Amino acid sequence: MTNKILKYSSAFLLLATIAFSGCKKLDDINHDPTKPTTADPQYLLAGAQKNAMDVLYSGLQNGYIGMHYAQYWSGNSRTDDSRYKLDEGNNSTLWNNLYRISLNNLNNIVRQNGNKLDDPKIAAQTAIARITACWIYQVLADAYGNIPYSSTFQLDAGNITPAYDDAQTVYARLIDTLQAQIKILDVTKGTLATGDVIYLGSTDKWSKLAHSLLLRIAIRMADANDAKAREIIEANYQQAFTSNDDNALFTYLNAAPNKFPYNDSERELSDFFVSATLVDYMKSVADPRLAIYARPSKDDQVINGMPYGWASADKTRPAPGKFSYPGKQIYSAVMPGILMDYAEVEFILAEAAARGMNVGDAATHYTNGIKASISFWKKLADDRSIDDPAINSYIAKVPYNASDWRNVIGTQKWLALYPQGLQGWFERTRLNFKKPGGTALFIAPISGSMDPSTPLVPYRLTYLISEQTINKASYENAAKAIGGDVKGTKLWFNKF
Repeated sequence: MTNKILKYSSAFLLLATIAFSGCKKLDDINHDPTKPTTADPQYLLAGAQKNAMDVLYSGLQNGYIGMHYAQYWSGNSRTDDSRYKLDEGNNSTLWNNLYRISLNNLNNIVRQNGNKLDDPKIAAQTAIARITACWIYQVLADAYGNIPYSSTFQLDAGNITPAYDDAQTVYARLIDTLQAQIKILDVTKGTLATGDVIYLGSTDKWSKLAHSLLLRIAIRMADANDAKAREIIEANYQQAFTSNDDNALFTYLNAAPNKFPYNDSERELSDFFVSATLVDYMKSVADPRLAIYARPSKDDQVINGMPYGWASADKTRPAPGKFSYPGKQIYSAVMPGILMDYAEVEFILAEAAARGMNVGDAATHYTNGIKASISFWKKLADDRSIDDPAINSYIAKVPYNASDWRNVIGTQKWLALYPQGLQGWFERTRLNFKKPGGTALFIAPISGSMDPSTPLVPYRLTYLISEQTINKASYENAAKAIGGDVKGTKLWFNKF
């Protein structure tokens, strides 16, 4: 069934993309050529999930943006991206594919199912669509700041220039929406909704994910609104993920067009090296995940990271064979798309406890997070060299320290979020952590930043160039509201 849904959704997404790219005038948008009024909601849901995962794990969006900004990877021959010159094509694809395909699909599910919610399966499917949309909207808000939300998809009313909502308001709406869907899933408990590729329609699993997404939203706003973050976390943590069995994963298949979007099953991928930032720190603490995250260099057959942002034009830069590509599992055709996992939940709770929230012991949650991450990768890569003594030995090298919690938790959470580039970047800028003890972990690009507003790391992506003309008034209002449309503008939750 999963294979059938994935193949159908891929064909549908291709047709939807071609239809939209064929628009020649703004007036054409009023006809909404991507609106699949006759498409079955189950295929819309599968298509929305696959499209979102495809773009979030693409080499163009995840590789050149997320993995660079999180400083997990550095570029090989194309290095301007790691020096913060944003590729506008990659940027527009991230925005457009999430809005015009995934969110559009999900909105159409809600519309088509609107009068049929007495049916538990349809009610559950609609709730899953809304939860999926919340995940995507948070990604957009955390990448750009203020975004179109409340007036999006009002084409029937002739609105082709939606206003941008304040990101804090978007967060509040997402919290309300997730809480409402949890109540619906409680009523439809045990129902299997069609079209869902992540949990195969399990309402119990989606309820846990909704609670866990509330934790992600709350912890990200903790420095900006501690009281609200505390309220949400304390009310939801006991219903969130409790093991790796709860992980929200999108299963890819070893057959085109349903392979992991950036894989080397048919050709060598040479665009990226793992960064020295990642490799050197993992080596310093003998992290057992290193051999999974990276592979030996071609020349020396050792894992060697490239210093971040080193321009290929620099004649002093060593030959590419000296540096390590990302690990084989990371480039596997069946690498799952990670929406959220148990390790992240435990690191959220460790931070919440460190902040004084009533969620249990910070050190215990911290240890659980490390164990969950290593166990996940051990199983995924079938690495039998990682046993319990090795895990315990590693944890002893990176002990929890309450007086240094931001650096201790931040570093381990960053390691656990690999290869979720955007999430790793969001946490890097939010926590502004260093190595445990306070020594700098991240560096400025070796060859210098190409963006004057961003000497060390971007805090956001700039809005699309097309928005400046097609949606000019809304764009200008949004740019002014956030403090300027540059990558160096801190978002509302960036307080450090």
